[in-house]
Amino acid sequence: MSFRYDWVLFLLLMQFIYWIFLYFKNKNTLDENFSSNIIKSLTQKTNIKFILIKNRLFLLSLAILTFAASGPQIGTRVRPIERKGVDLVIVLDTSISMDAKDVTPSRLEKAKFELNKLISNLYGDRVAIIVFAGSSHMYLPLTSDYEAALLFLNEIDTEMIPTQGTSLSSAINTALKAFANNIDKFKVVLLVTDGEDHEGQAIDISSTAADNGMVINTIAVGSNEGGLIPLESEGSGKILYKRDKKGKLITSKINQNILKEIAAAGNGSFYRFSNNNDSYKQIEDDIKNMEKKTISTHEFSEYEDRFQLFGLIAFILFIISFVYPTITKEL
Repeated sequence: MSFRYDWVLFLLLMQFIYWIFLYFKNKNTLDENFSSNIIKSLTQKTNIKFILIKNRLFLLSLAILTFAASGPQIGTRVRPIERKGVDLVIVLDTSISMDAKDVTPSRLEKAKFELNKLISNLYGDRVAIIVFAGSSHMYLPLTSDYEAALLFLNEIDTEMIPTQGTSLSSAINTALKAFANNIDKFKVVLLVTDGEDHEGQAIDISSTAADNGMVINTIAVGSNEGGLIPLESEGSGKILYKRDKKGKLITSKINQNILKEIAAAGNGSFYRFSNNNDSYKQIEDDIKNMEKKTISTHEFSEYEDRFQLFGLIAFILFIISFVYPTITKEL
């Protein structure tokens, strides 16, 4: 047995102490203050035993009602629980262009911030993470452990993959492998990048993925103006920026067109991570509105609430105490 509100049992203890007080108080009150003749005159039309029974029934109903209010739980029941959701694969760009600070604090940190909030608000969905630059790698397999996913996400930086570049097609191919042997529906990809593609096959691969039941969503990270790509600082603390072969500073700009084309080919949507708003909310709403699949089913054991029975007993005793006669029948 357990109780939902065990602190209510303290009130039951207070009632018990009060009953003891009444017992000794009533036992001596009449004898101390009135003569036997007066007591007989006052009680000739009433039955003292009936009055005691009436009072005790009322106090008992109050005690049982207090016990019911504590939420007694007796016995257990087992019921099946289904966990429904989608398989969500986050494909995150870790090329050095994601260090550009045209969004605060940087493209990569902004993406991680938004994705952190998105994962924290998931319910029932499984999530995986793929990182890519010039090549792509499965960083976290599909899991429903969101705390682990957040820990992995926070450790991502632009030094994870030594092969630089932005191979979107390689990233989408890796996402396809993450869904191997899964059913054709309920598979969602979030491709988070600044949009550079050095292989040019991403649109065709996205279309093929859509034919296999996958939804490809793309998220552009950055501003329209673009930003310089910071490199490692000199010993003096001065920040160096990436330059082309002619020594000119390179300004990295997001490629919205290709990302929109990839999303269209993949039957998905295009989003933006910028300084203006929290785009994860729109993505979260779209995921919630998707058709869900049953990811897992398990049995859940819980205590059975029994306050209804005690409440009914208390009500019956209260009614009896209210209508119980105390007047002695005249012969």
